[in-house]
Amino acid sequence: MRTVMLLCGALCALALAVVWAAGGLEVLAVWAGAAQRQFQNGMAGALRQLKSGDAGALASLMALCFGYGFVHAAGPGHGKFLIGGYGVGSAVPARRLLGIAVASSLAQATTAVALVYAGVLLFEWTREQMVGATEQVIAPVSHAAILLIGVWLVWRGLRGVNRSRAAAAGHVHAAGRVHSHSHSHTPPDAVCDDCGHRHGPTLQQVAAVSGWRDAAVLTASVAMRPCSGALFLLILTWRMGIGGAGIAGAYVMALGTAAVTAGVALVAVLARDSALATGARFGTARAVLSVLEIAAGAAIVLISAQLLRPFL
Repeated sequence: MRTVMLLCGALCALALAVVWAAGGLEVLAVWAGAAQRQFQNGMAGALRQLKSGDAGALASLMALCFGYGFVHAAGPGHGKFLIGGYGVGSAVPARRLLGIAVASSLAQATTAVALVYAGVLLFEWTREQMVGATEQVIAPVSHAAILLIGVWLVWRGLRGVNRSRAAAAGHVHAAGRVHSHSHSHTPPDAVCDDCGHRHGPTLQQVAAVSGWRDAAVLTASVAMRPCSGALFLLILTWRMGIGGAGIAGAYVMALGTAAVTAGVALVAVLARDSALATGARFGTARAVLSVLEIAAGAAIVLISAQLLRPFL
């Protein structure tokens, strides 16, 4: 069973590597970039209407901001891959993962507001300087941090596989005897009649593994790099003297991004729970989670390496 699960995890990582090598992510990036430029042109027009006093311009701007955030998140980006990979590979409850998805998107908007207003008020940066700082300094640091999270997931998964292997070898009891009997008759969350131990964690016990510290690390890793569209909007509205509309638009844009990342989070949790439920029937829930961690971590490493490659 363990061999089959390891093989499935390896095949998932291999499939992602094939898509990466075939240029699938580049195609998605080209589509998302073109869509974002169209939304930026629309936002520029809505801003001119807002400046001239058009009553419906603010609502149009907010709708365009939401759409921009949605297509921005639909393209290849580190946020949804990180949250989706973590959701598949860690026993985090769905509600918490959805909270991480929304919080990280809103934190990105906060980073953009802080960067723009610190830049223009404290350092008198131009738009080019702000975008340059984001793309040349903040972006590679963010990608490297996410790559390290992927490595950490792989390492944690390998540790889990080793623990599962040791547990399967036998149970050391107080008398120093090792039992290597079969427990196929015992549900994973029940006490074994032979040795008085549980031979697999319940799904609730598995879900208790992840803590809020993980959530803070994930949110910070995603928020580290602000959205380029939010920077564009904030700088433009500051120059036009309608900064409040720009700040509101940045957060609405973040909600559009959150709509995609929340969907990815839900799919990730459903996929993980299905795998864990299957593993629980055979007393291998822990082993299944470990293999999922390895596969998800490997996928995050591959994607982060691709995003980091232009900076090397």
